Amino acid sequence: MSKLLAVIDGSIYSASVCEHAAWIAEQSPTDIEVVHVLGRRDVSSEPSNLSGSIGLGARSALLEELAELDAQKARLAQKRGRAILEDAETLLKERGVLKVSTKLRNGEIVETVQALENDAQLIVIGKRGEAADFDTGHLGSNIERVVRSTRLPVFVASRSFKPISKVLVAFDGGPSSLKAVQHFASQPQYNALDCHVLSVGSDSTELRRQLEGAVATLREGGYTVTGEILPGQAENVIAEKVESAGIDMLLMGAYGHSRIRNLIIGSTTTEMIRSCKVPVLLFR
Repeated sequence: MSKLLAVIDGSIYSASVCEHAAWIAEQSPTDIEVVHVLGRRDVSSEPSNLSGSIGLGARSALLEELAELDAQKARLAQKRGRAILEDAETLLKERGVLKVSTKLRNGEIVETVQALENDAQLIVIGKRGEAADFDTGHLGSNIERVVRSTRLPVFVASRSFKPISKVLVAFDGGPSSLKAVQHFASQPQYNALDCHVLSVGSDSTELRRQLEGAVATLREGGYTVTGEILPGQAENVIAEKVESAGIDMLLMGAYGHSRIRNLIIGSTTTEMIRSCKVPVLLFR
């Protein structure tokens, strides 16, 4: 049986990641593996400039103290990491998940996900991390890197969990949004969810044909679906629809363009994750 891979960091989003993972597992019973990654900043002290007029003996003593400080910091990070994983395991079992495993890893999140994704079906990660500034809407720095590097769908959890009953599919006819529709259509366990497909742009024969195809695919999968075309800028229209229609989850293709293009003109995917207060399920 394939598993869900839940990535947590001890931030306020960790509980939400676990609760969303438990909800997904409730729809289709599966194992959950919870991963906490200790990065370099977690296990080392800040680099120090030891140049200047300080004497050799003093430098040696200072280096020894820094080495001991690094060792203490590493031990504390390990203890904290294990405590974070224990809390996550307890929460998941309280939510009815029968099989939960945990892993504490050193390194980078992207490399860790790549090493563990072979027998996984989905990655669940928080929208923001420990260092995020809620006032600026800053996103977790690893989200785009994880989404671009993995072959799996990525479920980006919102700050808090609430039951999911209404899903909005943002559909632009591109390969990644087609993949999103086809994947969702193949998941009958979600058939009870209300599903609405939204395309943004000028109403044309081609756009309407693509929209009707997406709606038909979902109906064949057992969903009750409605479809709509609205004019405007995609990121604004989608965010407004999520808010006005009481949407609980957004489903969309992700990062259809290169990093360079996104750097120049921005990314609709990033803006959607930032502006929508609901979980976002991403496909590449």
